[in-house]
Amino acid sequence: MVARLVVAAPASGSGKTTVATGLMAAYAQAGHAVSPHKVGPDYIDPGYHALATGRPGRNLDPFLCGEHRVVPLFRHAAEGCDLAVVEGVMGLFDGAAGRGELGSTAQVATLLRAPVVLVVDASAQARSVAALVHGFTTFDPRVRVGAVVLNKVASPRHERMLRDALEEAGVPCAGALPRGAELAVPSRHLGLVPAAERAAAARAFVRAAAERVRESCDLAMLLALARTAPPPAAAPWDATAEVAPSPARAAAPDGEHADPNPGTGAGDRTRPARRPAAGTEPTRARPVVALARGAAFSFSYAEQAELLHAAGADVVTLDPLTDEALPAGTRGLVLGGGFPEVYAAELSANSPLREEIARFRGPVAAECAGLLYLSRDLDGHPMCGRLPASAAMTGTLTLGYREAVALDGDGDGGGLLAAPGTRVRGHEFHRTAVTPAAGAAPAWGFTHPERRTEGFVDGAVHASYLHLHWAGEPSLATRFVERCAAWT
Repeated sequence: MVARLVVAAPASGSGKTTVATGLMAAYAQAGHAVSPHKVGPDYIDPGYHALATGRPGRNLDPFLCGEHRVVPLFRHAAEGCDLAVVEGVMGLFDGAAGRGELGSTAQVATLLRAPVVLVVDASAQARSVAALVHGFTTFDPRVRVGAVVLNKVASPRHERMLRDALEEAGVPCAGALPRGAELAVPSRHLGLVPAAERAAAARAFVRAAAERVRESCDLAMLLALARTAPPPAAAPWDATAEVAPSPARAAAPDGEHADPNPGTGAGDRTRPARRPAAGTEPTRARPVVALARGAAFSFSYAEQAELLHAAGADVVTLDPLTDEALPAGTRGLVLGGGFPEVYAAELSANSPLREEIARFRGPVAAECAGLLYLSRDLDGHPMCGRLPASAAMTGTLTLGYREAVALDGDGDGGGLLAAPGTRVRGHEFHRTAVTPAAGAAPAWGFTHPERRTEGFVDGAVHASYLHLHWAGEPSLATRFVERCAAWT
C-alpha cells in the first residue's frame, strides 16, 4: 500500500507548490521512494516534482483522462514507492468551469481516498482561520482534511493565535511557514518558468523548499496521516493493455524494445532512450518515432511515450534547439508543447533541422508549440514552413478545457490521430495566434465551451493548439504508430 497525501489550498497563490515540492524533496532525502503527482493539466509543476523525487512528475486529471483512470494511473506511477504526494490545482473545490467537482483537487482526493493537507495563507487573519478551515472541512463530507499548514505567519504570537483557533476547529496544525520566507520561482506569460529551462536555479529552489518544510512542518505527523489512506480500489494502469494490437508491435522480436519513457526530466531515474548511430538504419520492424524534448518543448505527459512504445514504436528523443537532423530511420515525429516563442531565434538558427522537417513526409503530430514550429514563421523568425500559416505572440491568454470532435480534414475518411467523429477532451494554453492561409483544412471541431474549428490537417501532418493527454484516448497512439509503420 502506498501512503499518500493531497496538498490543497483554499485558493491559488496560497503556497501549494512550495509545500508540496518541499514535502516531496524532504521525504525523498529521508530515504522514502516518493511518487510525485499534480492535479490538472499543468506541465510546469511536475518538472519541479521530478527534481524533488528523481521520478517523472505525473498528472492526474479526471477531465482529460476520465475519472475511472485516475486511480489506475496513480497506481502505475506509484509502483515501487512507499509514499505519494499529490499537489492540487487552484482552490480545493475548483475544477472545470460549470462542471461541478469535475477536475477538482477534491474529486481526485476522493477518488484516491487520500487525506488532504490544507495550505492556508494566514497573512491577514487570526481566529477567522478557524471559520475558513471549518468551511473547507465540512463542505463535502467525502473530502477528509486531515491537517493544516499555515503560510505567511507574521510572528510567534501570530502563530500561537492561529494554532489556538485551529484547535477550536478540531483540525491539527502540521506546520507554520513564516512570512517573508516565500520562495520565488520566476514566471512569465504562461506562469512559472519550467525547470528544464533553469536547471541549476530549479534545483536550488527544490533544496530551499525541502529545508523550509523540514524547519516548519511536522514531517512525522504528516507521514502518519498519509499512512491512514486505505488501499486504492483499482489495478495499475497498463499501457500495453490500453492499446489495440498493431502489426508493428506484433513484428518486434521478444525483448527488443526501446525505453518507453525517454527524457522525462532532470533527475529521472529511467534510462533515456539511445538514438541509433548516425548513418545506420534500424534492423527491427518497429517504426522509429522522434519525440521533441528540450527547453523549447518541455510540455509532455509521460504516458504518451509509454503508449507509443506499447503500440509498437521505438521512441527516441529530439531537441530542436540543438539536434541538426532527425534521428536515423525516423518514420514519425511528435512535436508537443512548450515555449518556442521564447526560443524563436534559436529554433530559426537551426536551419538544417528546419529544412529536413520541411521535407519530411512521414506522419507528424503537433500540438501548440509544435504547431508554431511547423508554421512558416513565428514573430518574424523563419520556422519549418511545413504548414501554410504564420504565428505571432499576442496580448491575449487563451486558457481552458475543451471538448472536440475529429474532422475529416484530408477528405479520405482516414485521420492521422483519430477517426473522423472521435470525441476527445483537451485543453488550450497559449498567448499566440496562428493565421492560416485560405483553404487550410481544420483538425478539430470544438463543441464545448464554444463551437469553432481549430488546427490543421495537411497531408500527413496533424497540428493544433489542443493539448491532449493520450491516456484519455489511447487509440491515438495505436493509430499514429500504425500510420508510421505503413509509411514508405
